[in-house]
Amino acid sequence: MRKIMNVTFFHLLSLFILLYMFDYAVSHKAPTSDELKAQKFPPCAACKVLINSFKKGIERTSREKFDGGDSAWEEDKLGSYSKSETRLIEIQEHLCKEVERGETQCHSLAEELESKIEDWWFNHQKTHPDIYEYICIEQTEHCCPKDHFGPKCTPCPGFPDNICNGNGKCKGAGTRKGNGGCHCDKGYEGDTCSTCASGFYESYKDEKKLLCSSCHAACDGPCKGPGPKSCEKCKEGWQMLSDQGCLDIDECVNSDEHCPGNQFCINKEGGHVCLSCDKACDGCTGDGPDMCLKCAKGFHKRDNLCINSDILGRKQQENITRYATYFGLCIATCIIFQKNIYVASVIGLLVGVYISVSEYMIAHSNVQDTMANVDFLGAS
Repeated sequence: MRKIMNVTFFHLLSLFILLYMFDYAVSHKAPTSDELKAQKFPPCAACKVLINSFKKGIERTSREKFDGGDSAWEEDKLGSYSKSETRLIEIQEHLCKEVERGETQCHSLAEELESKIEDWWFNHQKTHPDIYEYICIEQTEHCCPKDHFGPKCTPCPGFPDNICNGNGKCKGAGTRKGNGGCHCDKGYEGDTCSTCASGFYESYKDEKKLLCSSCHAACDGPCKGPGPKSCEKCKEGWQMLSDQGCLDIDECVNSDEHCPGNQFCINKEGGHVCLSCDKACDGCTGDGPDMCLKCAKGFHKRDNLCINSDILGRKQQENITRYATYFGLCIATCIIFQKNIYVASVIGLLVGVYISVSEYMIAHSNVQDTMANVDFLGAS
């Protein structure tokens, strides 16, 4: 009955894992090409996508000219290719095709703004050389100028040269959205990012610039400057001393309290780690069989090193097994020899090579193990 229950539990667990993996794969699958094309952006971002595609078209056609044989005559009669209708058509034919995300929205917006783009192309290139500013900011009012935000394109705090005191970003900058509040960089806070956050201190300040640096790792919260002496409060794992500030507590002084069982303690700043002793040890002060307080069962101490008491017996068993294998191969070769001398000769040669290589590898391995033990004992 218990066996049936265990099998049923195993099947249910396997089914649960498979369902979880399937659900994870579905929820984290990469979007398809059609999904990427159908993705929609806010008005300002969509306008940027369209205009960036148009600018790439300008770059792509920058070295082209009329297709006829006499380009000088054509330019004289038809005008410059750089501002021609022919070039505009070539740009518009490839518009949005290289867009990976939001291609459908890009094509739709291109049709909507076709007349405005043509008006800029033929009439406003000289007076408004930046097509983004002309189309997205002035004509459609989808975007705001740099460092402006909201429906009325209000200047961001600190405009023009000290936005959020240089320590943050204006929310909604460049768009018709956002509230213009400052999103402060790490280490800064306040409406205009003008003060240091908890865990940071003023390392430099003048009329226009504030620099905040991290407090020492020992500090829990605010500090007055660099180093552990400047902490107002110490983190766990540190203790406050009047003349030294926050000093690391060495938990490994009482290692038995912090690392129970067959482990040893290593102190680090603000804490400690417990590592397992070598399998040869029953209690230890560090890593390796030479750091044992006592040897574990099945091991004994020799030259201050805990070694496997049964290593000689296991070596004898290995030797007996190995030689029995060789003997069996030789007998099999002799039996085959009575039936087919040629096959037996080939097999005998292979057996000889196998035995030679095996013994060489074993001998070489033993030499390396011996040298490693000598080096280890010498270092200890």
